[in-house]
Amino acid sequence: MDSILLNIENVSKNFDENQVLKNVSVNVYEGENLVVFGRSGTGKSVLLKLIVKLLEPNSGNIFYRNKNLNSLSAKEIAQIRKQIGFLFQSGALYDSMSVRENLSFPLKKIFNLSEKEIIEKINKTLELVGLVSAIDKMPAELSGGMRKRIALARTIITEPEIILYDEPTTGLDPITSKEISELILSLQHQLKMTSVVVTHDLICAEIIADRVIFLKDGEIYKEGLFDEIKQSNDLFIRNFFSAKILKDVGESDV
Repeated sequence: MDSILLNIENVSKNFDENQVLKNVSVNVYEGENLVVFGRSGTGKSVLLKLIVKLLEPNSGNIFYRNKNLNSLSAKEIAQIRKQIGFLFQSGALYDSMSVRENLSFPLKKIFNLSEKEIIEKINKTLELVGLVSAIDKMPAELSGGMRKRIALARTIITEPEIILYDEPTTGLDPITSKEISELILSLQHQLKMTSVVVTHDLICAEIIADRVIFLKDGEIYKEGLFDEIKQSNDLFIRNFFSAKILKDVGESDV
């Protein structure tokens, strides 16, 4: 088995009286796509924010390459964040910037590159997501699927070791959702990246998942391969995989 990149150890998170995560422990291995399932409000997005230190746990520890994030300085955390890409549900493109400017922005913040090197890297990254022709377009000129691809390009352009995806296919039609899922899988193979993917999208998960964890009431309820989870006889799991429970797709999550 590949080495452990991320170790989440007995992590709990409260918001006032609301305990969102309860003693969650899971390893994320180099090169794998780990999918996080669960109904809305079960702490999936909170888990991602804890990994990238946008939130602090109430208890427990998160280790990145055996470094305890709780014990690192702000400078050390900033260095680790350079290795973590975060694809927000909205894509979070800068609407006032062209695609070229959106992609050059993180490069200028992190790397000391010449303008020629920046353009070469932008073009190479846009080739990976199949949108070289969109380089001078504004976000408002792009379809939903194109915006997702550009947001993904901006996430991978700094060559992170791990990408955290928060509902990467939300709001997309089924065909575009499948295309984005296949792109995520392709990039994992081409760039040897590790991914943690929060999603309600069963088709997306079936395409990309190496392993699945299922959160229920803030705890890990099931863990295993996608097919193992899907074929479970557990009533709650079976209900989740039925169409009935998917009515909460698109609801706000925590």
